[in-house]
Amino acid sequence: MDIKDKVIIVTGASSGIGKATAALLSAEGARPALVARSGKKLRALAAELPGALDVEADMSKEADVTRMIHTVHNHYGRIDILINNAGQGMWSSVEKTKLDEYRDMMDLNVFGPLLAMQAVIPIMRQQGGGVILNISSGVTRMYLPGLGAYASTKYALNALSLTARQELAVDNIRVGIMVPGMTETQFGTNALGGPEQGPSGVSRPSPGSAAEETRPPVESAHDVAERILVAIRTEAAETVAKSMAGEQ
Repeated sequence: MDIKDKVIIVTGASSGIGKATAALLSAEGARPALVARSGKKLRALAAELPGALDVEADMSKEADVTRMIHTVHNHYGRIDILINNAGQGMWSSVEKTKLDEYRDMMDLNVFGPLLAMQAVIPIMRQQGGGVILNISSGVTRMYLPGLGAYASTKYALNALSLTARQELAVDNIRVGIMVPGMTETQFGTNALGGPEQGPSGVSRPSPGSAAEETRPPVESAHDVAERILVAIRTEAAETVAKSMAGEQ
């Protein structure tokens, strides 16, 4: 899809991948609707991006998600693209995973995107089509100790997304996933369990270790935003990070 003048919702837009994506889309002529829990950061970003709208919302809360979609639609009169980017990680062994934290993560990583999809699909259907892009994770391509709970939320999101793609093809609504690799953001620092709290029996790679040296390249948030732009324009089912695709 050509994004010029298109209304694009970006959740988790106050920092990291979401912020970089909103800035890039705006530079390419889109009208971004910025969504996150941090109203102050959103307002500051919206002031920098022509035609942007800031909507403070918690994507783990059903009422907030429904209100957000209605607010964007009422403001612009249409919604062309939805990018479900808001999410949170968790660093814990399967054995030690706390169910209350796991449920909270599911609310944000799975139920939030699902609710947003359910709210926007009728709008896109009436318009004659649209694009929904859900941001997955490279952990769905591997099994990493300490990341089982987090990965499972992204596996679920992948299944919902690619099934919805088949179901909504008749309505010209293209649903896809974008799979980032390791990205230089605060995502790991903000993960449940904390950046230094490795699960029982598992340690994170230390600087200079063999594990550290064999890690895949770390990409910037802007690198990921560029792949998100590719995913929108191609309307592909799956788009992966350059490092995962073997590109330079």
